Amino acid sequence: MSQPLRAPEPASQSSASQPDAVGVGDGRKTSYDAILLVSFGGPEGPDEVMPFLENVLRGRNVPRERMLEVAEHYQHFGGVSPINEQNRALLEALQAELEAHGPKLPVYWGNRNWHPLLTDTLQEMADAGVQRAIAFVTSGFSCYSGCRQYRENIAAACEPLGDKAPTVDKIRVFFNHPGFVHPMARNLLAALGTFGADVDRDQVTVLFTAHSIPLSMADTSHYVIQLQEASRLVAERAGVKNWQLVYQSRSGPPTQPWLEPDVCDAIRERAAAGSRHVVLVPIGFISDHMEVLFDLDEEAATLCRELGVEMHRASTVGTDPEFVSMVRELIAERVWSLPDRAAIGAMPANHDVCPLDCCPAPPPRRPPASGAPTAPRA
Repeated sequence: MSQPLRAPEPASQSSASQPDAVGVGDGRKTSYDAILLVSFGGPEGPDEVMPFLENVLRGRNVPRERMLEVAEHYQHFGGVSPINEQNRALLEALQAELEAHGPKLPVYWGNRNWHPLLTDTLQEMADAGVQRAIAFVTSGFSCYSGCRQYRENIAAACEPLGDKAPTVDKIRVFFNHPGFVHPMARNLLAALGTFGADVDRDQVTVLFTAHSIPLSMADTSHYVIQLQEASRLVAERAGVKNWQLVYQSRSGPPTQPWLEPDVCDAIRERAAAGSRHVVLVPIGFISDHMEVLFDLDEEAATLCRELGVEMHRASTVGTDPEFVSMVRELIAERVWSLPDRAAIGAMPANHDVCPLDCCPAPPPRRPPASGAPTAPRA
């Protein structure tokens, strides 16, 4: 049994004009009057790093020394996470796509953990008279942290707004949408093309990477099978046979089991087996944010140099025109109740409305006896 989502997220700054009563595209009408872009958020200066991490880790048993260690990662990039600037670019591209093809609805932007915060954005939407919005979350795969938690964030942000709170419906995940698969395949081919002419492409190891999550979270979601399917589809389209799905950016105490293998462990294993060329494909991310830049472009790249392995990294989809068009299509299929729902491969298009038991929260963590959990980054 399922029920519609009635949860908006913490509001923040809007990037759009005031909402019209009705969205217009090709003459079709809709009961939606706004679009909400929802993301993780990140600091945009050295002074914001610690407040951001404290916000992310509020209520979690992460020692301050570990937080300071993660904060140091940001200093490699001037204390700025690239995620907000990349969301601004996506927002601008999406607005242009909507203006050209509809539905012509205002677009707002709110983050889970940093400005523009969802609470501020939803307040702004409510003040503008928005009653019903469609949300695009920058996560293409199903699990608690990538789906349900965002819906809970939206609900929590709506609660203080009372009767003024907009209803917010989340768009389906897009792991097997051609608008995601095709750009990632092109990016993989581009990365393969950076090797010299003397390198046999069939001998290059391709490692698809995604954020690791606790096994307790993975076991109650479709996260792994969706990642496996997306990786298979991208590899197949790019003509790659030598590939593996691995994980990165693990957080949590050493005693807690998380998805493996870690990308660096996989690189060591492939290097020991004689592999000297590797491409990393961040299939689990849509933009080159901190976890991609630091964990792959710095940590994994440093390891490869030490092992004598030539490494190249495929780009994320970012603002690829086909990906931006996909986002508009996902909005249109819900806003206009379109019957066709694009998906390729062995799995059907994901559900629009999450069942009540979809992607449940993992059981509470026990405080670590020793060793510090790692802090998430964006």
